[in-house]
Order: sequence, then C-alpha cells, then structure tokens
Amino acid sequence: QLELAESGGGSAQAGGSLRLSCAATGDRYAMYCLSWFRQAPGKERKGIAYIDSEGNTKYDASVAGRFTISRDNAKNTLILQMNTLKSEDTAMYYCAARWPCPTEQSIFIQYVYHTWGQGTQVTVSS
Repeated sequence: QLELAESGGGSAQAGGSLRLSCAATGDRYAMYCLSWFRQAPGKERKGIAYIDSEGNTKYDASVAGRFTISRDNAKNTLILQMNTLKSEDTAMYYCAARWPCPTEQSIFIQYVYHTWGQGTQVTVSS
C-alpha cells in the first residue's frame, strides 16, 4: 500500500504555469497506475490526467494540450506540469493510485482508486 503526498500548489496568473508533485512511499510504486484529480468548490472531484505503469497517458479534454503528467519511478514521484493556466483550473488537486490498474473506461472514476493524497490548492487569477 502506498502513501501519497502532494506539493507545489499555490497561486498563479492566468496564462502562467505551476508544477505539482506527488511523492509516494511504499513498495512496488512502479506497478501502480496513477492519476490526478481536481475538485473545485461545490463541484464533484474530477479526473484530469492518468498514467499507467508503462508511461502511457490520457487526459481529460479540459486540460489536454496544456497539462502534462509524468512519473519518475526511481524517485517514486508523480508530476503534473500545468501550463497556460485558466481561472477555471482553480481547484484542490489530488493524486491517486491503484493497483491492479483500472480499466480504460474507469481511469477517471474516483471510486476505483484506493489511495489518495491530502490535496494541494491551486488558485488561478485572471
């Protein structure tokens, strides 16, 4: 079982960039499939970026082309590089992990993930 901890959130201007990290402790990190979710006030938690154990990625349409998910298995770290930020990106961001990996249809469904970080706040001002 992993433990996850996000960092790197903060404030940015629209059009700017932020880089989130998710540090993992535990065994077999490289086997896990990992995702970033976000939750804006009054809204449901939504999956936005996913990476499997082989480094294949998928993105929600709301962030595709602007955000990049990556992982460093040597450092047990998951990264979300966020560019061209918009005010609607304002949310609490969470990393999540699952093994065995979710089906393709469920990668952005929060209930299939059993391990979560505590979240990091991102605020984008226009």
